[in-house]
Amino acid sequence: MEKMLHSAPIHTNLPDCFVFPADKRPPATAAVVSLPIIDLSLSRDEVRRAILDAGKEIGFFQVINHGVSEQVMQDMEVVCQEFFQLPAAEKAGLYSEDTQKVTRIYSSTMFDTGSEKYWRDCLRLACSFPVGDSAMAWPDKPQRLREVVEKFTVQTRGMGMEILELLCEGLGLRHDYFIGDISGGEVVLHVNHYPPCPDPSATLGLPPHCDRNLLTLLLPSMVPGLEVAYKGDWIKVKPVPNAFVVNFGCQLEVVTNGLLKSIEHRVVTNLGVARTTVATFIMPTADCLIGPAEEFLSEDNPPCYRTLTFGEFKRIYSVVKLGSSLNLTTNLKNVQKEI
Repeated sequence: MEKMLHSAPIHTNLPDCFVFPADKRPPATAAVVSLPIIDLSLSRDEVRRAILDAGKEIGFFQVINHGVSEQVMQDMEVVCQEFFQLPAAEKAGLYSEDTQKVTRIYSSTMFDTGSEKYWRDCLRLACSFPVGDSAMAWPDKPQRLREVVEKFTVQTRGMGMEILELLCEGLGLRHDYFIGDISGGEVVLHVNHYPPCPDPSATLGLPPHCDRNLLTLLLPSMVPGLEVAYKGDWIKVKPVPNAFVVNFGCQLEVVTNGLLKSIEHRVVTNLGVARTTVATFIMPTADCLIGPAEEFLSEDNPPCYRTLTFGEFKRIYSVVKLGSSLNLTTNLKNVQKEI
């Protein structure tokens, strides 16, 4: 637990292991942008069009009137903050650097980035469905954590599956294309905690990366920190009350043969206040075979991606090549070719 940032004494100086070379540091300024806001209560035609337009333009959007109750969202935010406020001794048994462990807390990032450390602590949870069948080891405290997380996960996953069905309609796929193994893995939650940082200009909370899963749904906190690659630069995402930030994972890029892109993003830190977010990842099963759908292939548009099991894909796409490009989405095809 001594490696956990939030359990350590307040840092007055940034430790050397968190200091990045100048070319990897956050820019001094970046445009603050409100992502496209999509009201899921509108007609299916309007919502479908808006999701595809936003997805093709920027790869990220925010959704409101999404079916996750405001009370469930608030409860999730509170219980996650309560977890990180627990005494270190009450969380020590959960600490692990074993990436195969389902429930754990750890610091920095799960990506292999070399020597860089990232200003972030994380509680990782994974829920099977139906959630009552989950055999995972839940944290003992806070006592209501399991109840709150299960309610939140059921409602959030339901929202994600509705978005995937709308994508099917808009893309010309059969309505149940994303039902089954391609979305049937454990729903993984990363409760990300970014403590106040003594020098936000010299480090990052998370490295530039693309999500390897199918779809990501972020409960973002009203404290800004998320940045998205857009037109050769970084834009700061302006959070919207009671909204989720949605972005496409690499598996959606593969299925659509590149029509939809998984866009690179990162997290910056701040000096004054802690930031806690909850990322919900809709995942395929490890042995699910994923490749471009036939609907996106023709003589003029051959497959741009290899067909791989999700487990194989994760093993290949685990290294963040910092500095190799601003937008790693352009490299996904090349990453597969290097197998």
